[in-house]
Amino acid sequence: MNIVILSFAEEEFAEAVDHYNEQCPGLGYEFAAEVKRAFDRIKVFPEAWQYFSKRSRRCLLNRFPYGILYRVESEIVLLGAIMHLNRDPKNWRLRTSKY
Repeated sequence: MNIVILSFAEEEFAEAVDHYNEQCPGLGYEFAAEVKRAFDRIKVFPEAWQYFSKRSRRCLLNRFPYGILYRVESEIVLLGAIMHLNRDPKNWRLRTSKY
């Protein structure tokens, strides 16, 4: 299964990596490794996480307070968001309507 990361999710990811590296050098890279492990789990078990909306699922990271919002279409996983869990739930819902 292939993963396609949408541009706004890439931007969120880069911002989070930068933020964590500013907090503690190297922490952003640990965050990036955690996200990669989540991507690998999603590739293998795309239906393992519950639905967040009608078409989207949300995979929670283990160490960091972030969730990955994605949906499965045929043999492709579309990643639509990598968001902090304290964001307003309206932002999550709005994002699901954009992809």
